[in-house]
Amino acid sequence: MTEFDYVIVGAGAAGCVLANRLSESGRHTVALIEAGGNDSNIWIKIPAGFNKTVYDARLNWGYETAPGPFIDNRRIKYPRGKVLGGSGSINGHLYVRGQAADYDMWAQLGCRGWSWTDVLPYFKRAESRIGGSDDVRGRSGPLTIEDQRDPHPLCIAYMGANEALGLKRTPDYNCGDQEGTLLYQQMMKRGRRWSPVDAYLRPILRRPNLEVVTRAMTEAVDLDGKRAVGITYRRNGQVHKIRARRDVVLCGGAINTPQLLQISGIGKPEDLAAIGVPVKHDLPGVGYNFRDHYAIRVSALVKGAGSLNERSRGLRLVGEVLHYAIARKGLLTSSPSHAGGYFRTRPGLESPDMQLYFAPASYPGGSYGTAVLDTVPGMTLGASQLRPESTGHVKALSSDPMAKPEIQPNYLAVQTDRDALLAAMKYLRKLLATKPLADYVIRENFPGPDCQTDEQWMAHARATGSTTYHPVGTCKLGADPLAVVDPQSMRVIGLTGLRVADASCMPRMVSGNTYAATNMIAEKASDLIAAG
Repeated sequence: MTEFDYVIVGAGAAGCVLANRLSESGRHTVALIEAGGNDSNIWIKIPAGFNKTVYDARLNWGYETAPGPFIDNRRIKYPRGKVLGGSGSINGHLYVRGQAADYDMWAQLGCRGWSWTDVLPYFKRAESRIGGSDDVRGRSGPLTIEDQRDPHPLCIAYMGANEALGLKRTPDYNCGDQEGTLLYQQMMKRGRRWSPVDAYLRPILRRPNLEVVTRAMTEAVDLDGKRAVGITYRRNGQVHKIRARRDVVLCGGAINTPQLLQISGIGKPEDLAAIGVPVKHDLPGVGYNFRDHYAIRVSALVKGAGSLNERSRGLRLVGEVLHYAIARKGLLTSSPSHAGGYFRTRPGLESPDMQLYFAPASYPGGSYGTAVLDTVPGMTLGASQLRPESTGHVKALSSDPMAKPEIQPNYLAVQTDRDALLAAMKYLRKLLATKPLADYVIRENFPGPDCQTDEQWMAHARATGSTTYHPVGTCKLGADPLAVVDPQSMRVIGLTGLRVADASCMPRMVSGNTYAATNMIAEKASDLIAAG
């Protein structure tokens, strides 16, 4: 048995931060345990490689959702990173903090110390950003945030159409006020993905007080009464134990953290009984309050702009590879979404409730979810509701840590979610008919002009919508009966020696992609944990 002061489970967006911050003083020893392998795959480094990594079984867990009762009982692929850097090594590398009101709501829900004013210093500490105001942006942090290096003409036309419909152009949507149309900021450094490993872990691998163990599947949090004393993990067929003198810190994310707690005997008694695990700590909120952004898309055939579809084949692709090798620009620096925006779907809302996405590319059949772009020139417009009310759960289906858990998001279960998405779909079609974007449109090909009534639009949403890969909330911060984590210490409520710091802690969705908020949570948690 080996002993460390801190044992961190999961080397993703949060775990890499905590490994860095908890070991930087040199006073404490830290073990970072990761079930995946190293991050040397070339498609992790190239930004456009997200189209490859999310389908590569070597790099992700290959999960899928349970049949969705409000989305035609479909199952949706749900990749999560199985590699150093976690999902931060395979995601679309967009940097979106959310709205100031998101965090003020957390504080109003009982998470004192998590308002926008409270968390802003941690956003700033994390990032290295050129542009924006010094009041809200960081200049010397480990996480590099870049603007797009060569925006596509279709993106400019898309933003122009939004402006024509009354949506202002926003110079920095990460200032706390998102409303407007924009080009997304990216977690890149000189045209290369800048992952949590690059930012936080690789620079410190030689610290003598840090040990990183890969391809190690954590099987249980070991408890002595109501205190976590370490973990048990399996590597190369051998079972190992590590003792934590101070804390075990779970950073497995919104899927794997609740699963590990459940198979360790921590959770809702009925859920534990269903998998034959004795109850060691009754905590009914574990695995519940699951939230995710559900996105719908509209695509069109385009003319006169040279979409990414054409540039991804034949001699054009050879040219793009050379362009990237020389200048770190072009097709290979692409994100899933290049441009977008935040708008209100109805009067009376205090802040935007819808996120917009745009890519100067399209996919076969119109739907996002394949590794290959369409063979004809195209563009894709998308939208997702920022703060859905529909909630679901994550449940372990076996005591075996390798068994995939049940992931049930319950997309579109609540009428307000459906109403907001209906308004968004109609807005996307209006964009296609608005100059200057309309000048490039030959025809809408997905869902197509036959989709006209509200019922037809909702049928389209149910049949083709998909995840944006933003799961949160399954071990939420708070003080209510379903809270799992104490907001002032990050301790699992009712236990000592066990803390959680990852996306599972979010009590509510943030307004946008979740990496930035997860990074902030880990930065703040490192101070709370170090304080004792």
